[in-house]
Amino acid sequence: MNTLYNGEFFGQTNETLNFDGLTITDTEYTHPYVDWHYHENAYFTFLIQGNMKEGNKKEIYDCSAGTLLYHHWEDAHYNIKPDIFTRGFHIEISESWFEKFQISHNRIEGSLNIKNPSLQLSIHQIFKETKMNDLSFELSVHQHLLAIFSQLSGKNENTDKKPGWVHKIEEMLRENFIEKQSLTELSKILDIHPVHLSRDFQKHFNCSLGEYIRKLKVNKSITLLHTSQSLSETALECGFADQSHFIRSFKENPGITPLHYRNLLKK
Repeated sequence: MNTLYNGEFFGQTNETLNFDGLTITDTEYTHPYVDWHYHENAYFTFLIQGNMKEGNKKEIYDCSAGTLLYHHWEDAHYNIKPDIFTRGFHIEISESWFEKFQISHNRIEGSLNIKNPSLQLSIHQIFKETKMNDLSFELSVHQHLLAIFSQLSGKNENTDKKPGWVHKIEEMLRENFIEKQSLTELSKILDIHPVHLSRDFQKHFNCSLGEYIRKLKVNKSITLLHTSQSLSETALECGFADQSHFIRSFKENPGITPLHYRNLLKK
């Protein structure tokens, strides 16, 4: 089985950043099939454009733009890519980084398909920071990564403790976030009281129901910024009331305008 060492990915890497135990790469995937392999370090893969299929010993992920995967070190997997342009953003994390920040990298094993919109937006923040050439970008990257691992470790420990409605509403919102949501209707479907849903949603998702839906919409919109469609068309497709609402929500996270982010994607 092939072993890929620090900074190595199959394809054409167009940009590499190395600092403080992290290696960040922006790579165009050029291989239609990559046989079973693993990487010596833990890393995140964030699919910026295109799509691919990834398989590991437990499951297969159908990955489209916006998919966020985490791989534990030496986690074996393979990849299949269709004949389209596909681009990935990777954050590779050495053992020294985990030791420096006193994080046990063995607490999160195997691979994860991370669907939490807050964590996905954190990766967008890291992508943005690496493209803006700001002197403080390294500090921001560390801050976002520490927040991500804090949430992932907590989720890994508490998954079995969550009530069934938490997993159900998470799936419902991911599939129907563009449609107008009613607290009363959601409560009926989940068979819990609206007050209970409103109060406990914040506890399990670290944000309000409305904030969670806006994050899903923003994540969807970012995957469309590669296309030639206008911002108003993107706003409509992602369920925003209008272009102004879209821009205001986008500036909350990842913190810049959609047009500015579109320009960063071209770098």
